[in-house]
Amino acid sequence: MTTVLGIETSCDETAAAVVRRSGQAGPGEILSNTVYSQIDDHAAFGGVVPEIAARAHVEGLDAIIDRALREAETSLDDVDAIAVTAGPGLIGGLLVGVMTAKAIAAARGIPLITVNHLEGHALTPRLTDGIGFPYLLLLVSGGHSQILLVEGLGSYSRWGTTIDDALGEAFDKTAKLLALPYPGGPAVEAEAEAGDPARFAFPRPMKGEERLDFSFSGLKTAVRRQATQLAPLTGTDIADICASFQAAVTETLADRVAGAMRRYRAEITEGPADLVVAGGVAANRAIRATLDELCRDNGFRLHAPPLSLCSDNAAMIAWAGLEHFEARTRHDMDIAPRSRWPLDSDAEALIGAGRRGAKA
Repeated sequence: MTTVLGIETSCDETAAAVVRRSGQAGPGEILSNTVYSQIDDHAAFGGVVPEIAARAHVEGLDAIIDRALREAETSLDDVDAIAVTAGPGLIGGLLVGVMTAKAIAAARGIPLITVNHLEGHALTPRLTDGIGFPYLLLLVSGGHSQILLVEGLGSYSRWGTTIDDALGEAFDKTAKLLALPYPGGPAVEAEAEAGDPARFAFPRPMKGEERLDFSFSGLKTAVRRQATQLAPLTGTDIADICASFQAAVTETLADRVAGAMRRYRAEITEGPADLVVAGGVAANRAIRATLDELCRDNGFRLHAPPLSLCSDNAAMIAWAGLEHFEARTRHDMDIAPRSRWPLDSDAEALIGAGRRGAKA
């Protein structure tokens, strides 16, 4: 039986969790999953302020860890390893989490395992459903939009990525343009439920192209132009813009993922296959429904995490740490957090290449 304490502070959620697995196969058990969301701290600014986020992590992390241990009805004496997000993310928040994890590991003599935040999302269906390798992954969040082949623990091949904005960023900017509350994704989805998705013919970026990359900046610009043309906007206008935007997004995702499925069939297997959708945008019900239909039509099984595991959380970090712990991964105390840390380090950088490395 392996028990791991996970810590997540990469953005605006301060989180700790305890995860356990009996044996070295099958799904795990989430003993606790404690999250303090900083949404109220950042709402007035329409987005995450790194300084505010880092200070909130400093103020709240110790109490969150204590609560996670109490809810799991366990203690540090029963923990086999400490797993912590070491990137990618906001460097101030990452430093808080990594230094806290190092302190606990050093004081208790517990192994330290640093985790790529994206790998936490990628491995979540193994925690919840116990699926095996390989599988396709659609990772859609505020900072990333990627299609990856998950071949094994630590082995990821990027098949597609955004060449400009991430999908979650496009949702947030659309919401801000329409004066909807932060965070933008749930607000746009709620408005879209009452809107007409056929009223505005927004573009479907890169639809039909052989490459599996994404582009959302043009769609975002089309929304802005339409909103400017209609101003002042009525409630019906806002709902219809949101519905039309969401329809464009879901159709674009379906086209990109369908291409990935064809490649998977050609290169990996003709037999039963799995598609995983992960990240904050994976909570969108219209996207889930579209992907579910796409999977049924193409002989794939869709794995979408529970809503509580779509947004940033420490359970996925604890689980990734548990898998690495069982694979004999250990990290030294001199390891440093990384603001940029692509899952596939061999893939060509399309945006954000520089001293800090590739953004995507």
